[in-house]
Parts: sequence; C-alpha cells; structure tokens
Amino acid sequence: MRAARLIKMVLLLQSRPSMTAAELARELEVSERTVTRDAQALSEAGVPVYADRGRVGGYRLVGGYRTRLTGLARGEAEALFLSGVPGALREMGLEDAASAARLKVSAALLPSLRDASRTAAQRFHLDAPNWFREPVTPELLPAVADAVWDDRRIAARYRRGENDVERELEPYGLVLKAGVWYLCARVSAHGSFRVYRIDRFTAVEAGGERFERSADFDLPAFWEERAEQFARSILRAEVVVRLSAEGARRLPHTVDPPTAREALARAGEPDDEGRVTVTLPVESEEVARTQLTALGAEVEVLAPATLRERFAAEAVRLAELYRR
Repeated sequence: MRAARLIKMVLLLQSRPSMTAAELARELEVSERTVTRDAQALSEAGVPVYADRGRVGGYRLVGGYRTRLTGLARGEAEALFLSGVPGALREMGLEDAASAARLKVSAALLPSLRDASRTAAQRFHLDAPNWFREPVTPELLPAVADAVWDDRRIAARYRRGENDVERELEPYGLVLKAGVWYLCARVSAHGSFRVYRIDRFTAVEAGGERFERSADFDLPAFWEERAEQFARSILRAEVVVRLSAEGARRLPHTVDPPTAREALARAGEPDDEGRVTVTLPVESEEVARTQLTALGAEVEVLAPATLRERFAAEAVRLAELYRR
C-alpha cells in the first residue's frame, strides 16, 4: 500500500513543477504529516525530492529527475479508455486504476503537453444518465464488472417476473444506456447471447474458471442489433392519424424517432387541408394516447375507434374547462 503511494507521489511531482504538502495530501488521501514522512523515505531511497520552505514553498524533484515507473498495467490501460465516463468508472470500481493510468501518461509526456488531460476535460464531458431520473448504482455491478474484465464465468440469480431464475453466464460486456446498466452475456447451457439488466440480479458469484471469448463477438454491433430488436418488439399495436405539417415535424420528438420517420416516409401526399395520413406502430393504445396528446390539435386520431373516442372526450373536457 505504501509502495504504491510512494510511486504515485513521485509521478505527481514529475508531472508538475512543484506541489505543496496540502496538495499532495489531498491527491494521496493522507495527512500532511504522512506526506512529510513519505518525502523523507523517498529521499533516503535516492529519489531527489526537495522541500522549499516558506509561504509559497512545496515539494519538487531536483535536476530533471525522471522515473521509469510509467509503464501501464493492463487494468490501468483498460480503465484509461473509459476515463471519459467518470461516473461509470466510479460505479464499476475502476476510478483508482484510471487515476493511476492518467498519472503515468502525464508523467511520460513532455512538460509542454502535461496539461493536455486537464485541457480536454474542461472542454468535453459525457453525462450518461437520463434527465429527471436519479441514477442508482446496482449493488452487484462491481462484482459483474470484475468478471467481465477477467473473463470469468458467473453463477447469477435474477428476477424474472415474480420468480428468481438461476443461470451460469459468460459475461462478455457491460453497456450503460440512459443511466441503466446492462450485461451482454452468453448462457453457458446453450451458448446463445442474452441481455440482462444489472439491477435485476439478486446474487452473483464468480467462479475460478475462465471462459474463452468468441473472436467474432462485437459488443457495439451486438448491442445495436438487440436494441433495435427490443424497440421494434414492444410496438405491438398501430394507430392511424392525420398530421398537420407542424404535427409531422414534431412527431419524431414525441414517439420513437426511427419509427416516426419510417411512418412519415410511407405516408401519401397531403390532403386538401395540408394533412398527411400516417399509420404509426405504437406500444399500446394507452401509450399512444399519452404520446400523441403532446401534439394537441396538430394530430387527429382516425383509428382505432376506441382511441379516437378517448381523444374526442378529452377535447370536450378541455373545451369546457377553458370556457369556464
């Protein structure tokens, strides 16, 4: 533990002209007294750490000293590629590895380039969770992430409806979609790939046995295909609507955008009132009512008759409300 901290201290001092005891203590998560002892230990070991006294003093390396301890460990290198998603790193328990990797890269750069990481971080940031939703980290996510990194089979129990189901899985990859974590895994029993929501796992136990990953598996392509299948699978009903030009423009912002664009592309020419008739796949009549209500008078429901009647009744209620 102390050896890792001493290495980190050298890398910090190598990447900056000087640092105060307070700054080092904050970065290393120790007391200033510990920083003083660590600096003395480094000096005794032959590392030229020099302490400037006074109000603007601090610690620095003398004579352009360069450590060769900048080689990235495998876990650090892998974590570095995720460093643009800080929240995801924290949730998977990889924040320390990414921090160490960034330090090593910074220490290996020329002095004129050492602020590159800070410069980029101040200009680009990825915020994965959806709006108006409090992100909740699944309790078992770190255990699943460890198994994914190590290619280790897991015995998992997860909720499916009212029951718990047990499976032996080969965890291939994790996906963070709108603040929700998913596991893409191959089921050991029959070799097919499935997608599981991490927050539905009730128990995960990693075994000592590693599995051999399929060389043909492409996580982004697999997720894109399954996500499209899922989006289409829930569209089990259809509604027929007449849309004004404004309604057609706003439709992709109200329902699933690809579905809306495909439906509009199949529509015929506008009628005498400038409206187009569109057959739109939807999840259910209730969901369609909620989504299409946002279009107001820019949409007229033609079918099914039950949905048209609900819109007509709602229109009467609104008219009476505003007449008062």
